[in-house]
Amino acid sequence: MTTDNTTTVDVYWRPGCPFCMVLRAKLARVDLPVREINIWEDPDAAARVRSVAGGNETVPTVFVGEHALVNPSLKELLSAVRTYAPEIAPQEPEHTGLRRLLPRPRRD
Repeated sequence: MTTDNTTTVDVYWRPGCPFCMVLRAKLARVDLPVREINIWEDPDAAARVRSVAGGNETVPTVFVGEHALVNPSLKELLSAVRTYAPEIAPQEPEHTGLRRLLPRPRRD
C-alpha cells in the first residue's frame, strides 16, 4: 500500500503470538514507520494474510508495499525495505571513534 507516493510497511499480528512480540519489539528500536494490524480485529487483514500464507493465518506477516514476507527476521524485513521502499529505509548508523573498531552488533 502507498500513501502520498510513499510505500508503507504493514505488520500483521495477533495477540499471544510470540513471533509477533519479538518482531514488534525489534521494530520498536528501529527508525522505520510501520502500521500494525491485528488480524483478529480486522477480517480483511486476516484474508490478506491468508492470501500469501497458503491459506493460513501465519503471523507475523509483513507487507512492504505489495511485497509480502511471512514470519520474517528483522534482517529480512530491513532488506526488503531497502529494496522495495528505499525512501523509508532507516539509515545505517555511522561508526566513529572507538565504535568503528568494535564488532558491529547483530541486527537480527
